[in-house]
Amino acid sequence: MKVLRHIVVSTMMLAALLGVPAGFIAFNGGFPSGTDAISSATVVIDQPTGAYVVMINSTYHKNTDNLSTWEKFFRGEEIDFLFEDISCMVGNSDAGGTEQAKSFQSRLPENQMSLRTEDMTLLVSKLTAGRFDVVIMSEEVYYAYHMDELLSDDVIVIKGEKL
Repeated sequence: MKVLRHIVVSTMMLAALLGVPAGFIAFNGGFPSGTDAISSATVVIDQPTGAYVVMINSTYHKNTDNLSTWEKFFRGEEIDFLFEDISCMVGNSDAGGTEQAKSFQSRLPENQMSLRTEDMTLLVSKLTAGRFDVVIMSEEVYYAYHMDELLSDDVIVIKGEKL
C-alpha cells in the first residue's frame, strides 16, 4: 500500500512539474517573453517621417576621422564600427526630434549613444553656449527657436530629408 501511494504521489508531482511548462506552450503559444539586452540592441526603429536637424559640436570631437564618421552616420550612410560614444540631447517637447533620436540610437550598438531630454529653454541655452555633444531637433522646432542664427561656427549642422 505504501509503494502504491508513493507511486501515485510521485506521478502527480512529476505531472505538475512538467505540466505547467507544457500548458504554457500548448495554450499560450510559448513561454512569456520580454526584451533583453541582445534582442533590444538589434531592433532597428524606422526613421520617422518629417525633416530633422542634427547639430554636432566639433570641439567635442578632436579626432577628425571620428567626426567625419559621425557626420556620415547622421546623414544616413552606412558606417564601420566606431569606438567613440556620444551624448545626445533632445527637447522634451519635441516629439519628432525624440523619435528621430531613438531611431539613430537603435542603429548603434547598445549604450554607444546616450539619449537625454532637456527643457527647451535649457537646451537652447546649452546650444548657444556650446555645452553639448549632439542635439537632434525636428525642423519646425529648429526654425521656431531661430537656431540657424544662434549657433557658433564650431557646430556642424546636418539637415535630414523628409520621407
